Amino acid sequence: MRIVAKFGGTSVANGDRINRAANSIASAVEDGHEVAVVVSAMGGTTDHLLDEMKFDASEVDRAEIVSMGERTSVRMLKGALQARGIDAEFLEPGRPEWPIITDEYGEVDVEETTSRAQDCAESMASGKVPVITGFLAQDHDGTITTLGRGGSDTTAVMLGNYMDADEVVIVTDVEGVMTGDPNVVEGARNVGEITVDELRNLSFRGAEVVAPSALRYKSGDLSVRVVHYQHGDLLTGGTSIEGEFENLIALHERELVCLTAAGRAIRNQPGILSQLSTALADAEINVETVSSGMDSISFYVDRKYAEEAETLLHDEVVADETLSSVTEEAGIAAIRVTGGELQSQEAAVKQLIDPLAEEHIYLHDVITSATSVSLFVPWDQREDVLELIQHVV
Repeated sequence: MRIVAKFGGTSVANGDRINRAANSIASAVEDGHEVAVVVSAMGGTTDHLLDEMKFDASEVDRAEIVSMGERTSVRMLKGALQARGIDAEFLEPGRPEWPIITDEYGEVDVEETTSRAQDCAESMASGKVPVITGFLAQDHDGTITTLGRGGSDTTAVMLGNYMDADEVVIVTDVEGVMTGDPNVVEGARNVGEITVDELRNLSFRGAEVVAPSALRYKSGDLSVRVVHYQHGDLLTGGTSIEGEFENLIALHERELVCLTAAGRAIRNQPGILSQLSTALADAEINVETVSSGMDSISFYVDRKYAEEAETLLHDEVVADETLSSVTEEAGIAAIRVTGGELQSQEAAVKQLIDPLAEEHIYLHDVITSATSVSLFVPWDQREDVLELIQHVV
């Protein structure tokens, strides 16, 4: 099996942890696996270097300076592996074998990087273990560039993809993906499997497990797993990340209605959303999505449930003095745009709704998540909207 193992900063924070990392790599190699290693700067090094730059550094100087953390880590780990009889070599920008190349815009040159990653894979097949600086890249002129925060994760998953690895193992200081923050939630436990979609949403909202930018490189055939550095085994344990994140535009196949319950200062009334949702759930009416305003809550449901759902919500309005009225708006289509790059694109929502405004198409609602945008438009104009959006996504 061909494995790319990425060791985060806490995983190589001191000599003992570097030895632990080297032991796990050596064990996998001795079991007959091909292993490439991606290493972050030793814990806190990059932040320390950035904090100590008390001057206005150019982008080139800045990249050169912060690269010193990763440059040190690869030399330390390569030395630890050679001490165990492993044929290891460190790779950093400037070396002929360096794999990750960026273009003049700072974007990864996919063709060149793929070619170099394949060369790296060939050396692994002969028993070599490349120890590669994470986070760093170089352009065609040899100038050091960086892949941004979380760049070591990006390095690992990208190379795993381009060198046709079987698995990428992210070695970090958490027990894979947890059901909640163990520092906050009592009884938090490890999740054995999670989808790319789920993890990207969690990552964009604060979960520090795998950098969202890395998951864009995960293919359906590439296994990605997160393990704790104390586990000491690259081949088992942790959380497996399933599937791949795709750019999709989906038109909801059935017509929706929007049911809006209004009430004075709803936002200050705990339990109102639960109360209304429960009334619909008890009748087995599925809610496609929910939006809220200062004094209202809207539920989007299939048109066939419109009358029943409105009656149920009306009963709740009558029974609760906080609520004043419920109304229905029919003839609504939902179009959802899901894409790995939405979060990083400036004015992503504006790019989607501007074409609608230019064509004078009424927009009922816009609801966003970390990785998707849902547009609610007139049912009889849904095909026109779909075509407009396909031209800008």
